[in-house]
Amino acid sequence: MRTRILTALLATTAALVLVAPAAQAVKRCEPVRNPYPGTRYDGADLKPIRAVKVSCSWARHVARRAHYKALGLPLPMDGVRRFGWRGWRVTGDLRPDHDRYVARKGERRVRWRF
Repeated sequence: MRTRILTALLATTAALVLVAPAAQAVKRCEPVRNPYPGTRYDGADLKPIRAVKVSCSWARHVARRAHYKALGLPLPMDGVRRFGWRGWRVTGDLRPDHDRYVARKGERRVRWRF
């Protein structure tokens, strides 16, 4: 009886440890609305912004500033833009209809689309 209880307790604990980080991992953040007014990108938003181990306000800041830097870089031949911004490693896939970006810094992640 005691062995069954311990086994059930261990199984439950292991399930909680494995499921809990995945459940709280991705935050859905508000988009950055019209970050480039008065330019040819007027009306285009940075969305959907997804954050892992970063607050939404910081994720929106990273998306806004890193994307601004990305627009000033030359177009890569392979369609994938790679650069650094304040310690973040940023990769932007420009090949689909919407540019998809991901910024990484350690275990922190910010994703957005333009």
